[in-house]
Amino acid sequence: MTWLQALLLGLVQGLTEFLPVSSSGHLTIGRELLGVEASGDLVFEVVVHTATVLATIVVFREEIWRLLCGLFKFRYNDETDYILKIFLSMIPVLFVGLFLKDKVEALFASLLVVGIALLVTALLLFLSDRMSASRKQHPSSVSQARNGISWWQAFLIGLGQAVAVIPGLSRSGTTISTGLLCGVRRESVAQFSFLMVLIPILGEAFLDLVGGDMAASSIGALPLAVGFLAAFVSGLFACKVMIALVKKARLKWFALYCAIVGLLVILFSIL
Repeated sequence: MTWLQALLLGLVQGLTEFLPVSSSGHLTIGRELLGVEASGDLVFEVVVHTATVLATIVVFREEIWRLLCGLFKFRYNDETDYILKIFLSMIPVLFVGLFLKDKVEALFASLLVVGIALLVTALLLFLSDRMSASRKQHPSSVSQARNGISWWQAFLIGLGQAVAVIPGLSRSGTTISTGLLCGVRRESVAQFSFLMVLIPILGEAFLDLVGGDMAASSIGALPLAVGFLAAFVSGLFACKVMIALVKKARLKWFALYCAIVGLLVILFSIL
């Protein structure tokens, strides 16, 4: 991988991580278009995902600081409740990481899987958009739980995140759609969706570092650094844009985009 290819893929990752269009799917498509070999490891994906996680921390720094301050008061308050729900949501993806990692990594080599998963993403976005529009007319059906999200809603959103490890199935799109279908408010599910991924991705990056996977990577240090910076800068922009879109706009246009790209990818992979 050259530094220019890393730059382009980093931009793709940063811009698509927060938009509900699947960053992993677009990275796979980008590799094919740029002629980048899919190496035996996922180090580049881990590096650019870490960059977008750091972008999330920057955007939500005030909220994260408030949560940490509340946690260290050592009593059960709103901040403790919210953090515990985030930990609950991480259980499904932890299970996938521990027992299904090799099977998930094998899926990244298949464009057909990406195309089908993009169609599933489109369906989820369309259904959640319709459900959310319907709930505007019936406000009582929206979650009134503490912090805007209940324990069972947090766990279901976590299940959505675990399934979204499939390339082409948007993590943000799946978690936000799951939350909206469960009755979580738009403003609540957007923040929860972005904060719940912080620990899993940073944890995976740490394990790769201490496990020696970074050193064993076939990708050089310069492309990794360029990809990281590109994903971080573009991620800052995309995160702020997505927060505004989830609060105010419909998701049907993203559903249409995912459907079109998914069909094109399927046709490309079978022809």
